[in-house]
Amino acid sequence: MKAWIKRSLMGLTAVTLILGGLTACGSHGEHARSWSDERINEVRGKAMDKIGSKLELNADQKQKLGVLADEMIASSKAIRGQSADPRADLKALVAGDKFDRIKAHTLMGQKMQVMQGNGPKIITASG
Repeated sequence: MKAWIKRSLMGLTAVTLILGGLTACGSHGEHARSWSDERINEVRGKAMDKIGSKLELNADQKQKLGVLADEMIASSKAIRGQSADPRADLKALVAGDKFDRIKAHTLMGQKMQVMQGNGPKIITASG
């Protein structure tokens, strides 16, 4: 195969993967934002059952998996923060005439503090 054909196919594949990933992330965000605590617990239970049966976990291992799931859910909620619409915060950064760097650094710092605080808990629960 000629070099330009290979490069073209690789470029097309990369663009397709990137657009597909962005589309998937965008649609997932819409659904996740509207989930209630009951829906999250329902999905958690189904995932726990499926993972437990696939990996053939015993009761002690299932309990540890439950702790990991709880830590991950709590971390996700903490990262989203108290904002009713986290995407609105990001949209506000780029909505004006200039990008608000100070607000972006502040927002990033808040998220990083939450991740640094919850990261060890998730690692411990994973072990």
